[in-house]
Amino acid sequence: MDIMAGSEINLGLLIEAEELVPYLDHELLRVVDLSRNSVYEQLHLPQAIAVRPAQLVRQDELAMGLLPDEKQLQALIEYLNISPQHHVVVYDDEGGAWAGRLIWNLHCLGFTRTSLINGGIHAWLAAGLPTTSEAVVHEPVSDLLKVDLSHVADYQIGYPALLSLVQQQAIQLWDCRTLDEYTGLRLAARRGGHMPGALHFEWSTALNRENHLKLHSFERIQQRLTQLGFQFNQPVVIYCQSHHRSGLAYIVARLLGWSVRAYDGAWSEWGNRLDSPVITGEQPF
Repeated sequence: MDIMAGSEINLGLLIEAEELVPYLDHELLRVVDLSRNSVYEQLHLPQAIAVRPAQLVRQDELAMGLLPDEKQLQALIEYLNISPQHHVVVYDDEGGAWAGRLIWNLHCLGFTRTSLINGGIHAWLAAGLPTTSEAVVHEPVSDLLKVDLSHVADYQIGYPALLSLVQQQAIQLWDCRTLDEYTGLRLAARRGGHMPGALHFEWSTALNRENHLKLHSFERIQQRLTQLGFQFNQPVVIYCQSHHRSGLAYIVARLLGWSVRAYDGAWSEWGNRLDSPVITGEQPF
């Protein structure tokens, strides 16, 4: 099937690899690769440009995965070379965490014309779809997307306000890290453990390693989250160490119709502060 230039790109937040093929030559498509450099240099999707994780985060003394400031976000938009009319399709080689993080960054700016390829490069290769090793150059667009930080509060939650919600037990918390990080057995900050009330569901548990790192069925994921005690009619805040792994959790929550915000300070901020409450040990079930 050929897609006429100028026609609308009709893709959802999560797409199968084959769904992208008809749009590969569309003038308003931007494909973004967040795989490792070595993978991108060997092969990538046609028209895909490489983005590195460092372009997606800002670091300060305590936190390593903060939303970039306005200047850095503007540089990212200029690098992506996207207008408000573009549709951005993202993938990586790890199941969608870094790809999900880029989508979250864009959502923070109010840009929601975004899709994640289910399974990323692994699913693309398994489907026998075309790849290239050639560098991609896109013509500069005349109406670049403008950085608008007025949307940030809708998707991001900062430490002081979050601390109050945690102390009041007024928010659901989804800890996406490994069990050893959650219990405090493995230290990745000054202190180990988890935020009070946080429930643990490791991000990679949502991935089917026997099916090219695609997501398990929504029914299976939702059932497990329900078993853990999550309420889907109540908002949730997701976190990991640096809002990298929780990039996939953000996508999963959106796909489940969940009201979700990300704590981009994550454990690198919470665990490095000395005034934040910390719990060690496993959740009681």
